[in-house]
Amino acid sequence: MSKLPSHSVIEANWKPYARLNHPGLSSRQLSWLLDASSLTQRLVSGCDGQFRVEVLSEQWIKPMISERKLLDMKHGMLARVRHVRLLCNERPCVFARTVIPYSTLRGSVRRLTLLGSRSLGAVLFADPTMRRGELEIAAIGKSEFLYNQAMKGIRQKTDPICGRRSVFYLSDKPLLVNEIFLPGIELLK
Repeated sequence: MSKLPSHSVIEANWKPYARLNHPGLSSRQLSWLLDASSLTQRLVSGCDGQFRVEVLSEQWIKPMISERKLLDMKHGMLARVRHVRLLCNERPCVFARTVIPYSTLRGSVRRLTLLGSRSLGAVLFADPTMRRGELEIAAIGKSEFLYNQAMKGIRQKTDPICGRRSVFYLSDKPLLVNEIFLPGIELLK
């Protein structure tokens, strides 16, 4: 088991959209950030069906401090953390970090540990018990942990990159989804 040293990680400054000062965001960026529908479905339609999920890692680690607080987890508790890239026409468009507390992975929700290269979004939006918490947005700079995770192997670097996150609930059990938009997203419809 790998453990993330949360005390040494620089986190993004997440803000609820309603309180976000966003003068530097284009209407195109805002349309991706604020879209409440399935990001997977939008990507699939935007890349003519040439969509796939690339799993980068999936392990039991300590969440970052802000993630732990959002999920109401006690200090030291581990969560199932999954890093993936969503690709359109083999171009990375989104980096996603999903944090699932151990207590969430009971009953039918345990299926989330068996996703493999399937999209989490497809599972979430197909579940009739799903509800979504408040949307938070951040400009993520190169000194921050999520920037470095998202931009690994990406040639075209921009700083900052935009991200959003929200807690989803399946059968009232929480999980956190962070979606970081990579430079390739600009080429989609």
